[in-house]
Amino acid sequence: MTPAPSSSPPFDVEPAYRVFIDSLDYLSSSDITRIKAAFAYAEKAHANQKRMSGEPYITHPLAVAGAVVEWRMDADAICAALMHDVLEDTGTTKHELAEKFGKEVAELVDGLSKLDKMEFASYQEAQAENFRKMLMAMARDLRVVLIKLADRQHNIQTMSAMRADKRARIARETLEIYAPIALRLGLNKLYRELQDTSFRLIHPHRAEVLAKALKAARGNRDELLTRIQSGITDKLAHAGLKADVFGREKSLYSIFRKMKDKQLSFSQVLDIYGFRVVVDNVPTCYLALGALHGLFKPVPGKFKDYIAIPKANGYQSLHTTLIGPYGTPVEVQIRTREMHNVAQEGVAAHWLYKDMDESSADLQIKTHKWLQSLLEMQTSDSSEFFENVKIDLFPDEVYVFTPKGKIMAMPRGATAVDFAYAVHTDVGNQCSAVRINHELAPLRTELRNGDLVEIITSSKVSPNPVWLTYVKTGRARSKIRHFLRTMQNEESARLGERLLRQELLSLGVVPISIPALAWEQLVKVSGQKTMEDLYTEIGLGKRLPSVVARRLLAREDMSPDRPSNMTLAIHGTEGMAIQLARCCQPIPGDPIIGSIKKGSGLIIHTHDCPTIRKSRSTEPQKWIDVEWEPEEGKLFEIQIRVEVKNTRGALAQVASAIAEAGSNIEHVSMNADPERLFTVLNFTIQVAHRNHLAAVMRGLRHIPEVSRIIRERGADS
Repeated sequence: MTPAPSSSPPFDVEPAYRVFIDSLDYLSSSDITRIKAAFAYAEKAHANQKRMSGEPYITHPLAVAGAVVEWRMDADAICAALMHDVLEDTGTTKHELAEKFGKEVAELVDGLSKLDKMEFASYQEAQAENFRKMLMAMARDLRVVLIKLADRQHNIQTMSAMRADKRARIARETLEIYAPIALRLGLNKLYRELQDTSFRLIHPHRAEVLAKALKAARGNRDELLTRIQSGITDKLAHAGLKADVFGREKSLYSIFRKMKDKQLSFSQVLDIYGFRVVVDNVPTCYLALGALHGLFKPVPGKFKDYIAIPKANGYQSLHTTLIGPYGTPVEVQIRTREMHNVAQEGVAAHWLYKDMDESSADLQIKTHKWLQSLLEMQTSDSSEFFENVKIDLFPDEVYVFTPKGKIMAMPRGATAVDFAYAVHTDVGNQCSAVRINHELAPLRTELRNGDLVEIITSSKVSPNPVWLTYVKTGRARSKIRHFLRTMQNEESARLGERLLRQELLSLGVVPISIPALAWEQLVKVSGQKTMEDLYTEIGLGKRLPSVVARRLLAREDMSPDRPSNMTLAIHGTEGMAIQLARCCQPIPGDPIIGSIKKGSGLIIHTHDCPTIRKSRSTEPQKWIDVEWEPEEGKLFEIQIRVEVKNTRGALAQVASAIAEAGSNIEHVSMNADPERLFTVLNFTIQVAHRNHLAAVMRGLRHIPEVSRIIRERGADS
């Protein structure tokens, strides 16, 4: 049931309230009645609250609702804007809101409410979790983010009463998150305002100095500006083209960023004049471009066609840079009126301009796809999700082509791996090579505008942790981490099961003879959900198999340090759960021993590894007897040092002998002695087992120039 509106709002809110009500003339009388009721409800809920400036709190939701009305949004969105703080600031519940104003309004308000009732370890964690909640609500209903942006806009406009450090923190958050979201949604006008206001709050002195300099420079530029504008207008009229031409002002923050990023002086930034040409239709855009290229010479390589290939946020225009009078660079954007509306208001143009159904529908679809892609990045760690999304909010883009000619927008700096994950998660996970413009290229190659990218996949390939060092998109980073985490858990679970089985057998117990109830109780007391989770904990070294085995058997009388008399057989190909130590680089045939390292799984060393001598004598319970289980086809890296006489062709002979022995050379480096009589060759080679290594060394000893061969043992574990 809808409550009746209050008879009269407080006197100091009255003028703003009246202006607000008068602006609702595009809505029906029943909608206006609902909005008045929502105002009355919000006013009552915030009756005893004041803003830090001393104003009644209701002035804030009223201002937010006013901004939403400027986008000509529907009654539900306006009601939600008026009541966006009632859930977190008052005792009102979501259920109560749904009863009074409908489920849709309640969902919008809930999506806008922070998670104040939850406890977080830090401000960063709370911020990340709130952001995740907002994105999920955004994906369900785009109106959530538009109201949130209006809320943030009013908040940073009215922060003068706050502490300076808090002002700066909120302004930085706005620059890092909310301004890029506004840009990604095509809300350019709001984007620039959020940037400029945040800049003034973070760097008040710099903003003041720049504003004064800009005001002074404007007067000196007027004559040249007028001359260029007149020339453009006359040229278009002479060509029979109807167009509106106006100068494009740079925002304070864009001037500051350009000066900082490109190390330019204020005068250098302002020496570039910007103009916008708005015409009636797309063919006229290209005719206007031709006319302007006839007026002033275009700068080669400075033309961009965002009409044929729109930006991901729906932005369309022709961009060209011309050489104007006195050699002055002139940047011109040419677009239709509909494109201009989208460029200014983005997705909000859907509500604002009723005559642009087709383009706004396309923009809505693109925006929905982007929001869905953000949800696909979800991880259990909200901070990681937050970072992934921040990475994805890059405004700069490059446009590349799939082999079928489809255009894909990627962030500047994106690599072939980013592209593979943008196509599909499975393509990314099985990405083995890439052809860029029909030529094979490294996976870390950065993509450039116009590249034709073809990903080569293989079912035998899986994501490499090294990819994380160069991928650019949050999606790729999230998918790689998810795969590696899943693989590590699966491999660790298999290892954990083997370790527990071995421990039980060493105690004289066959695992299959243990009753199911005992296994269930073990899972329960361990605090895990499944036996698989417990196996993973053992495999990752977070639990000792000896302790878990005794708990399972309830035989606490046994010595915790009792060593196992069973030996664990390994292939060396198990993946991340079993790692071969870098210090001694064990290969099949080497006597080996294993140590469970917390979070890393089982680390395999050679018996004579000098790095582990002390630990083996002081902590024998941490070590497990391990042996190699034969497996064909796997190659292991090993380092050898070959000392040769400094003669012509010695390196070629050594490399040839290694190849003849069936080994691959992964890396080679050289060191000559001071007298230059001998050269030391350091090889990283691949061998199948100890006998294979012996065969390589025998082949090298037959070379007369070789004086010494040593298998290297590293110093680091």
